Amino acid sequence: MKPHTLFLDESSDWHDILAPILAGPDGQALQDRLASERAHATVYPPAGMELRALTLTPLARTKVIIIGQDPYHGQGQAQGLCFSVPDTVPAPPSLKNIHKALAIDLGVAIPTHHDLTPWAHQGVLLWNTTLTVRAATPLSHAKLGWDVITNAVLKALADREQPPIFVLWGSHAANAAAPFLTERHDTIRSVHPSPLSAHRGFFEHRPFSTINGILRLRGEDPMDWMEGLA
Repeated sequence: MKPHTLFLDESSDWHDILAPILAGPDGQALQDRLASERAHATVYPPAGMELRALTLTPLARTKVIIIGQDPYHGQGQAQGLCFSVPDTVPAPPSLKNIHKALAIDLGVAIPTHHDLTPWAHQGVLLWNTTLTVRAATPLSHAKLGWDVITNAVLKALADREQPPIFVLWGSHAANAAAPFLTERHDTIRSVHPSPLSAHRGFFEHRPFSTINGILRLRGEDPMDWMEGLA
């Protein structure tokens, strides 16, 4: 068997779900293609960070899933979490709009930090449907085969006895989640936070307070959306 280029710690509750896929023919083909891409081009996020979202947010502790498309394609931006960038780089336009929507929704100052890792630690899975991208080439890995992994994650969450809240911003997120969702799933839907669409209702749909309302009804602790961001 060929060595893996993608790893999940055996202590992770995602391991039992994804290890057989990574070891199977589709998973091996994905890893071969990814290794070839990394050998010939600059790929983001850095190797070893592709599954970081799963490391930070275990299956059993996922309260919310926000679905993105593919990682940011600029140098130093992608860190394995959708919409998030390190504090050392400027916030991309979509993240700026998420911060603005957060401020409007909760009546707080616009966040000054861009790293959403605190959300991940609290149980928000920041999940892209494609987990790598070639530098300066958006959607370049959309057909690399990541769906064998990303769809397995969506199905595992949707099948849970108490599924997380699905946050679907834009048609891509809605279409990605659609095969796995039924009327029993709590979903929050809006246009994408991109400047191309955010003006069509993104700032008015109040996702952050809505999520906390649902969590309270479930008897779960609400999110501290401003933790680490002020």
